[in-house]
Amino acid sequence: MVIAKKETDSSLSFRKYGSPLYSAGWRRSKNRDRSSDNDEVSNSTQYDVVLAGGGGEGRSGIPNAILISAFYSDANSLSDQPVFRLLTGSDLPYRMAVHPNGDGVFCSFPNSCRWYEMVEEKSEDGEHYKLILKESDKVQHRLEDVGQQLSLAFNNEGSALAAGSEDGNLRVFEWPSMVIILDKAGAHKSVKDLDFSPDGKYLVSLGNSGPAKVWDLTSKSAIASLLNGNDEVFCFCRFSVSNDMNQVVYIAAVTGKGGSIVTWDTETWKRIGSKTVVHDTISAFNVSPDGKLLACGTTQGDVYILNSASKQVQTVVRKAHLGFVTALAFSHDSRALASVSLDSSARVTLIEENKKTGALSLWAILLVILLAIVVYYYFMKNQVKMAKSNLIRHEVSKLWVEI
Repeated sequence: MVIAKKETDSSLSFRKYGSPLYSAGWRRSKNRDRSSDNDEVSNSTQYDVVLAGGGGEGRSGIPNAILISAFYSDANSLSDQPVFRLLTGSDLPYRMAVHPNGDGVFCSFPNSCRWYEMVEEKSEDGEHYKLILKESDKVQHRLEDVGQQLSLAFNNEGSALAAGSEDGNLRVFEWPSMVIILDKAGAHKSVKDLDFSPDGKYLVSLGNSGPAKVWDLTSKSAIASLLNGNDEVFCFCRFSVSNDMNQVVYIAAVTGKGGSIVTWDTETWKRIGSKTVVHDTISAFNVSPDGKLLACGTTQGDVYILNSASKQVQTVVRKAHLGFVTALAFSHDSRALASVSLDSSARVTLIEENKKTGALSLWAILLVILLAIVVYYYFMKNQVKMAKSNLIRHEVSKLWVEI
């Protein structure tokens, strides 16, 4: 296990942006210039980290905004200022979903949702690109005056959008036509979280504390209910792919012992495992696109990265944030994790190779070699003893014959 030292506020991968942050997502940069005055980042691969948050209604002076910051992977550097900031007035962008193609971001506000197109425009000199957001009215009419949406998600192909409402209404739309696929009033008392299966056939949704429900998007009906135990409060739900390439459902739960991960089989919809992974309350949860890693953020501001197969902690960033972690998002290549907090901070943690696995493999090889040496030595020792015994018996036989 790697325990990352707490990085100071001057660390290149940790920034504060002046507003409490509630959502995070990634977009791979396409055309924009990647040069920099800093030689360390001039040859880095650049990604866009999309953030959303603010102070909400009132006159707190804290702006509501959608932010885009640049992240340079080679230097582990997050831009100290957003490359673009879109102020949203008195409306707080509470939840968002970045389209898989990077075409835009869908945001939920207190009463409605809005779609913002991401456009990379050339500068006046024609040599550089600038990323901007433009509000579009092409699709948002389906989610106008519907109240606060607590959860938003695109499927992997970007051909469907799901929205879960504070009043318990669950909706799934074709994208971008916004033709309704599923519309279930009272799916839960309040839809806290949801996620599409990797193949896009199913959707899992979660209410205030559980149980979770699995929806077949072809039959447009609930086909399974994933029940929580007596001491479990379900918090987050995610589909993923296991090491044997089968689909599974992970549910992050809070128990008397701390935060746990419950795993469900998608063939039988039966619980196949549960393990306590942290001693604090899980306040954010996500799964890497390749299915190999799980990430948990806690109310204490810590970030944990775990191996999905063993549920063993691989990396810990203690006090990654001063406030509790509100959202986690893996990059598309599963090599970086963005985390945000109510303390207005954003951090990117690079995924380190699990050196413990390599060390265990080396020790296993050495152990096999030592066992082989011991067995060989024992075998040869017995062979010598047998040879001596046979020689003694032969000499005794000769003497007996002579007598």
